[in-house]
Amino acid sequence: MGAGHDHSGAVTNAAHRHRGRLWAAFALLAALMVVEAVAAFTTGSLALLSDAGHMFTDVLGIGMALAAITATRRAGTDPQRTFGLYRLEVLAALANAVLLGAVAIYVLVEAVRRFGEPPEVLAGPMLVVAVLGLLANIVAFALLRAGSKESINLRGAYLEVLGDLLGSLGVIAAALVIAVTDWWWADPLVAVGIGLFILPRTWRLGRAALRILVQAAPEHLQVTAVHDRLAAVPGVAEVHDLHVWTLTSGMEVASAHLTTDPGVDPGVVLAAARAALHEDFSIDHATLQVEPGASAGVCGQTEW
Repeated sequence: MGAGHDHSGAVTNAAHRHRGRLWAAFALLAALMVVEAVAAFTTGSLALLSDAGHMFTDVLGIGMALAAITATRRAGTDPQRTFGLYRLEVLAALANAVLLGAVAIYVLVEAVRRFGEPPEVLAGPMLVVAVLGLLANIVAFALLRAGSKESINLRGAYLEVLGDLLGSLGVIAAALVIAVTDWWWADPLVAVGIGLFILPRTWRLGRAALRILVQAAPEHLQVTAVHDRLAAVPGVAEVHDLHVWTLTSGMEVASAHLTTDPGVDPGVVLAAARAALHEDFSIDHATLQVEPGASAGVCGQTEW
């Protein structure tokens, strides 16, 4: 006896609920990205260019999140996509991490090159554009904050905006230092700081996405604890073929075979096991196969 759950439709995806905020942040950051890129080449500021590059990944990341929303909605009507297209959200987060890492490495390499002979920078326009970038990032930060707690893709965009916000503060500081002291090294120095700030956050985001893609158990769940809890359900004699993984952000999935004691009502065991997974581990998507003790040897266990 087994029971499952409709993985594609049972939970409303967080990204859907925050689509309006995503569009607002996308439009705002896209406009400021163009302004920063033009100003970076006009002023000769590497720090401003790094901030524009970082903002480009913000825009790209939010754009991919919006594309993933559209794709998951369309996939809901395709009977061949039994899990929907929720993994597109995770793929988008991984792409964000790769692109953001590439931008950070480029900025670091270019900054090291400029330390030998830093070019002059137009501090006035650099300061004005950096202040505009800071204001745009503050607004985008507020728009994405709520969704970042529910979706890995929105978390990626949120972290990028947070990094960009701090980067804008660095560019403002560099512009002020150059305007007051003509110390041109402030520009590549701030660019290095932005690059070093980005890299560890990029690593954590990429690692989180890869854990989902390789179907590793969620870090906050101990598989042995799940096993022991199911084994403690009244009437369960043995638990095997247990698997726990994440389909997408906030959607943990489990499957298991439960061998029962003779004479136990399978329906009662199934209901109790589901309640245990929900109450103790917040797992609402579970496929459980209940096997009477007499048939335990014919279930065909797999070693995964």
